[in-house]
Amino acid sequence: MKDVRIIGAGLAGSEAAWQCARRAVAVELCEMRPARTTPAHQTEDFAELVCSNSLKSDSENTAPWLLKEEMRRAGSRLLEIARQTAVPAGHALAVDRAEFSRKVTEAISCEPLIAIRRAEVTRIEEGPITIIATGPLTSDALSQEIVRLSLDPSGAGVPAPHGNLYFYDSISPIVEADSIDMSKVYLAARYDKGSADYINCPMSKEEYDRFYDALLAAQSVDRKDWENLNYFESCLPIEEIARRGRDTLRFGPMKPVGLKDPRTGRMPYAVVQLRQENLRADSYNLVGFQNHLKFGEQARVLSLIPGLESARFLRYGQIHRNTYINSPALLHPTLQMKAHPHVLFAGQICGVEGYVESIATGLIAGMNAAALASGGERTPPPRASAFGSLVHYITQAESKNFQPANITFDLLPALDRKVRDRKERHRLQCELALQEFGEWLRRGAFEPASAEP
Repeated sequence: MKDVRIIGAGLAGSEAAWQCARRAVAVELCEMRPARTTPAHQTEDFAELVCSNSLKSDSENTAPWLLKEEMRRAGSRLLEIARQTAVPAGHALAVDRAEFSRKVTEAISCEPLIAIRRAEVTRIEEGPITIIATGPLTSDALSQEIVRLSLDPSGAGVPAPHGNLYFYDSISPIVEADSIDMSKVYLAARYDKGSADYINCPMSKEEYDRFYDALLAAQSVDRKDWENLNYFESCLPIEEIARRGRDTLRFGPMKPVGLKDPRTGRMPYAVVQLRQENLRADSYNLVGFQNHLKFGEQARVLSLIPGLESARFLRYGQIHRNTYINSPALLHPTLQMKAHPHVLFAGQICGVEGYVESIATGLIAGMNAAALASGGERTPPPRASAFGSLVHYITQAESKNFQPANITFDLLPALDRKVRDRKERHRLQCELALQEFGEWLRRGAFEPASAEP
């Protein structure tokens, strides 16, 4: 048995394994694919991105940038690989998802302190240090095991409140690049931020109304045994957004603001953005167009988008269940279970939403698991930092109505003085966060065992 067992080789599990290994702690990394697959994964590679290929904004002094900057300073291996496999995406960091996963798999597989086991884990043993990083697509058997771990510690056999939760998430469609009619679209980045890497499909009011009516009339996939679909608010299917009103899409994924058409000099009535999917630029995904429609209906409705009349789809939109625990009721700020300190959680299953957030919690869990294995100190990151604010939310939020969260400035503590200008306020919050995070690093809270003092 290795010093630390990590279950799940997704974004969080891969980063956690790397962080343990760089601290001279041996790891057994368990991944059930390809022996058992999931409804959304398509390969057996580690850290496969199943939804978007974007790791969010890279613009300085934004909340996603702040978290990535802290990750960079803390030595995130997956963020480094993301930079190596980046594709043009304006002011965002997006990756060639296939190349990213391949490079992560290669890096983890070549690490001598990481032993890889391709098998499903259905039981959490007492004693060994274990990180559960199985992500939003945790198998039913392991989900039941997590429920067992969440039982009332009094031994009454009654599940702790909200021990195991879930919501439904969706995947955006992908089209072949050479099937896009480039005479009907234009390249631009919103507000001209970054390079003009997005393909924009403009719509007039008449075209939008025709698309909207067809979308509402389209047939969704049968719900089968699902009584109520509990969606995550920031990743709603487009048909769910459309049902909230005729203009909701125009203020959401089809917002034209900041996307002036260079051919007319005006903003279109609505716009659909396509983002480059890989380094070869031979495929693009429809940004924010996750949906739960039948494949034939998707082909019919999406062909109403200017430029996509003859589009060939490499992947249609899909829906899958995302599993997560009620972290405020179950976890310490070190991501250890309150009732089982040898068990830690990381990634989306611990109540964060997003790729970057998943990698970040894997980094923290790996550091703390390594400290447990070597008898070192486990110190949560400072509250003012993006790391600290994210962990504070998932472990201190109200447990009764807990929902996963992305990193936002709302999670960071307010400044000790009022700053009316939003950009200046965010700049100061980032400055304070990086200062306190840097001091935390210098105190040795994150230094690997092999690093010089």
